[in-house]
Amino acid sequence: MKRLLTALAAAAITAAPALAQTVVVTNGRVVTNTDAGVIENGTVIVRDGDIVAVGAGLEIPAGARTIDAGGGWITPGLFHPQTQLGLVEVGAESMTRDTEADDSPFSAAISVADGFNFDGNHIDEARIDGITRFAIFPSVGRNNLAGRGALADSTGLPGSLFAAEQFLVIDMARSGAATSGGSKPAAWAYLRAAMNDARTYPGRYLSTQEGIVLNRTDAEAFEAAVRGEMPIVFLMDDDGDIRRLLAFKEENPSLRIIIAGAAEAHQVAEELAAADIPVIFDPMRNLPGSFDTLSSAMNAAAQLFDAGVEVAFTTLGSDIYFNPRLLTQHAGIARAHGAEWEDAFRAITLTPAELYGYGDRFGALAPGYAGDVVVWDGDPLEVMSAPTHVLIEGEVQSMETRQTRLRDRYREIRPEHAYAYHH
Repeated sequence: MKRLLTALAAAAITAAPALAQTVVVTNGRVVTNTDAGVIENGTVIVRDGDIVAVGAGLEIPAGARTIDAGGGWITPGLFHPQTQLGLVEVGAESMTRDTEADDSPFSAAISVADGFNFDGNHIDEARIDGITRFAIFPSVGRNNLAGRGALADSTGLPGSLFAAEQFLVIDMARSGAATSGGSKPAAWAYLRAAMNDARTYPGRYLSTQEGIVLNRTDAEAFEAAVRGEMPIVFLMDDDGDIRRLLAFKEENPSLRIIIAGAAEAHQVAEELAAADIPVIFDPMRNLPGSFDTLSSAMNAAAQLFDAGVEVAFTTLGSDIYFNPRLLTQHAGIARAHGAEWEDAFRAITLTPAELYGYGDRFGALAPGYAGDVVVWDGDPLEVMSAPTHVLIEGEVQSMETRQTRLRDRYREIRPEHAYAYHH
């Protein structure tokens, strides 16, 4: 047996160089998202999935696969902080949705990882528009504890989900109130009772399966978030609700809080910055759409940045299952209304990675980061620009999707193919 293990170890060492793959992206404007800033005519070298060098005038390793950016832009892959990619195929068809569970006896225990479809069609569309990583959100179901979210890459391959049960989603907006008794006071009462159950788990449940509002399984699932070991994403828009959450944070300092929605967060920007609470915000939601968003403003993102709030951008105003691919357009809207370009781009790359604990792995171009690299034919925040190449952990990705195949099939009807079904 010892000889066999020795032989296997030797074979592994011999095989290692054959597995090594080096990809070089060169001749582009490199946006690093680090103190190195923007490097003109720069090069990014990726080896075995990780970035090993970034700079100008780098020597290209022998045998490396080279991608010429042609003077375009070279950036980190986009990280979408709030999607339902892989949970929904057709929004109008309930059989293709795994976002909520109205009839389930569980709430916090529900994990979107169990319903994630790694090769959903919309994932491919997101990838060819530069999104390499994304967070997957549950919708509110039985009550305002929507369940636990996950993180995935956009390769469309088995194993693309790299972090399950990474955060808990609690809906404290009007939709969450509707499922928790019919009013926001009822939603807050439910939340406090649920926290009481989770904090006393497992002691309260030694002789029973039921707490004040949570069953044993939900209390166990909620425990890590209550202890501050898992971030909680609170869905809310109204500045009054956000102020209540700030007070709630003071009462529960161990909680790790993120606010998603946040249409009126700019009204409380200074307080959010002081409390170190980040927001996931959509610059497209800049007009009042409900009584919770009456103070929506075109320059809300700029106000949040100016106050020092950590901001990640989402596409909630378009949708989060079909149109996450519009992420750069939404960031461009923020830029058009006062946000600095660097802040807007960071909000769709490095900041989302930091919110979920992966800021040292994704969202920047520097040695040690994953080889998630996108080559653009122009400024990524300009709607007329598009990716030409996408790498995920150093693997060059296909730029073909079901939509591109349909486009190519029907783009030109030739005389010999008078009918599409003749193709």
